[in-house]
Amino acid sequence: RLVLVDNGSLDASVRVATEACERLGLDPIILHQGLPGKINALRLGLDHVQTRFVATCDADTYYPADYLAQAQALLEKPGCVVAGAYFIAPGDGEDARRRESAAIRLAARFLPRQCHAGGAGQAFRTEALKAAGGFDPRHWNYVLEDHEVIHRVMRHGRMAYADGFWCVPSDRERDRESIRWTLTERLVYSVAAPFAGDWFFYDFLARRLKARRLTTERMRETAYQHLAGVVGEPAYSLR
Repeated sequence: RLVLVDNGSLDASVRVATEACERLGLDPIILHQGLPGKINALRLGLDHVQTRFVATCDADTYYPADYLAQAQALLEKPGCVVAGAYFIAPGDGEDARRRESAAIRLAARFLPRQCHAGGAGQAFRTEALKAAGGFDPRHWNYVLEDHEVIHRVMRHGRMAYADGFWCVPSDRERDRESIRWTLTERLVYSVAAPFAGDWFFYDFLARRLKARRLTTERMRETAYQHLAGVVGEPAYSLR
C-alpha cells in the first residue's frame, strides 16, 4: 500500500503525486502532517502501515521497477530486519553502478553495525521497526534520523545489501546550510557503532547537533510555511 505524506510542500507535489496515482490506477493513502520535519512526517506515515514490510521513499528519488521485490528478497532472509539500497547519480552508467554496489557491500562486510544507506533507500520488517520505537521525536529529534533509527532497529537483527538493490536520488540544490555530520563525527561513528552506539547517538552526536541547531525541522527552515488545518489530519483515499 502506498502512503504519501505531505509535510508542507510548496511545489505542487501533492497534485503531481495525485495525478500520477490516478494515471497508474493506484489508491494511496494521502496524509497531511502540519508539524515540520522529516521525523514527524515518517511517524505519521508509519502509523498507517499495516503490511509486513515497509520502505521509506523520497518523492524526488527514482526507484527501478523491481525495487520492492529486491527489498523483499533481502528482508525474507533469516535475521534480516532492514535492507539498504545504494545510491547512484543521475546519468551514471553500468560501470559506476557496479562500483557503488561493490563499495557498499564491502563497507558493510567490514563495518556491519553501521548504516551505509540513506533514508531514501531503506526498507524494514514493519514489526522490527515498530518494536524499535519507529520514527519518534521523543527518541530522536535531530537530522541524521536515517542512521539513528537503524541503530535501534539493528538491536532486533541485521541489515543487508544486494547488487540489485539501488535507487537514484535527485541532484537537487540545497537552500540551507549543510545538515551533514562532520568528519570527526563520522570517524567516531565508525569506531563507536559496534559497541557504544547508544553513547554515540544520545550523548556525543545529539549534543553536537543540538549545539548546531540541527533539529528535524531545520530541513524545512527556509522553505516551510505553516499549514492550515488540523495537524496530522486523517487520511483520505483518492477513490
